[in-house]
Amino acid sequence: MKSQHLPAAFSMVAAIVFTVLVTSPFGWAQSLSTQGVSTPATPQDTAAPSPGLTLAELEQIALHSNPTLAQAKAEIQAAAARKLQSGLYPNPTVGYQGEQIRGGIQGGGEQGFFVSQDIVLGGKLGLNRNVYEQQKKQAEAEAEEQRLRIINGVRVSYYQALAAQKMVDLRHKLAKLAEDAVETSRQLGNVGQADQPDVLEAEVEGEQAELAVVAAEQNQIRRWRELAATVGKPEMPLAPLVGNLEDMPEDNPDQWMQAILKESPAVKIAQLGVLKAEASLARAKRDPVPNLQLRGGLEKNLELEAITNRAIGLQGFAEVGVQIPLFNRNQGSVGVARSDLERAQQEVQRVQLVLRERAAALLQNYATLRTTVERYRDRMIPRARKAYELYSRNYSGMAAAYPQVLIAQRTLFQLQADYITALENLWASSIALKGFLLTDGLEAPTRAGEMD
Repeated sequence: MKSQHLPAAFSMVAAIVFTVLVTSPFGWAQSLSTQGVSTPATPQDTAAPSPGLTLAELEQIALHSNPTLAQAKAEIQAAAARKLQSGLYPNPTVGYQGEQIRGGIQGGGEQGFFVSQDIVLGGKLGLNRNVYEQQKKQAEAEAEEQRLRIINGVRVSYYQALAAQKMVDLRHKLAKLAEDAVETSRQLGNVGQADQPDVLEAEVEGEQAELAVVAAEQNQIRRWRELAATVGKPEMPLAPLVGNLEDMPEDNPDQWMQAILKESPAVKIAQLGVLKAEASLARAKRDPVPNLQLRGGLEKNLELEAITNRAIGLQGFAEVGVQIPLFNRNQGSVGVARSDLERAQQEVQRVQLVLRERAAALLQNYATLRTTVERYRDRMIPRARKAYELYSRNYSGMAAAYPQVLIAQRTLFQLQADYITALENLWASSIALKGFLLTDGLEAPTRAGEMD
């Protein structure tokens, strides 16, 4: 009885092995291509790609919908308004003036109006505008920093969601293979070619594969929600993403580090802070220059002349004055401005050191992850796939136990899942390094002049 069913059972096992080698993601065809062996194109390879969202489309959506970019633009407008306000001339004062006002039959007194105006001297208004011009430039640098933060945040979320999508595809395929293995084990058990423990172990593997599918789908939903929030469209329905997770980023960490120290928006903002502090010091030094105070007017003198017994009539008056900087020469404000300048100069160095500190861990992670990805892709997965193939063939030839096939299958599947996770983390590290360590697309932009 066993000899009659044995070829059919072996055919089922061989079919499962063939399915794994052909349909498994990052599969046998890829390992052959890395060894220089070409593979013929299949109808699936030549078919048009399924519609979905690209990274470029998501970036454009974020630049139009993320509220933090509008906040940054509003801060630029506020800085421009502060600059305008700081350079406006003082308003004149117009009023009524009366002296020696008497009533009764004699009348008399002086009544009229006056106009007073302060004339700002020493170029103080221009210096005011210069201070707020530097603040406006800081706001513009903050806006550029926020734009980069949004773009980088979208890219990180995109590759996380893409990895989750790939993981769901992998888990579904592995669950299908596990289901086929369970069915084959049961059929082999029915014909006496597999023990009950082998069947039970295959069933456990199938249950674990189904749970892995559930976990992968939930993770995909989570990553999609994070991506939708980052682009500013939280209600955006789940859609497939178009992209190649295995298209590894360029490898130039030394250049990235130099760009972070020289071109980072954080460094530029700190350098603009020095210019603003210098402008504030110049303004403080000019403050003791007094303004010219002008006052003039016209009044009617109702006092009667002794000779003509008539009212004196209209008469004008004028005053010119300056405030003498005898005691208060703005010494305290000048000292504060000097201290602020020294602080701003040290802030540039502090920011560069902080960037070095934060980049160090990312550089280490990037180097480790890149080595890990290359090792998975070029060595570990091909070897695990080959071991699985050999164990499956040996099992079909009655030269290996079925648990050995399951162990090899579990190892291969876990390596493929770990490969996707390593690619996801590699992309996140490279995006952070190339993007000046700016990755939180929903962080509120800092107001110009405030510490970031």
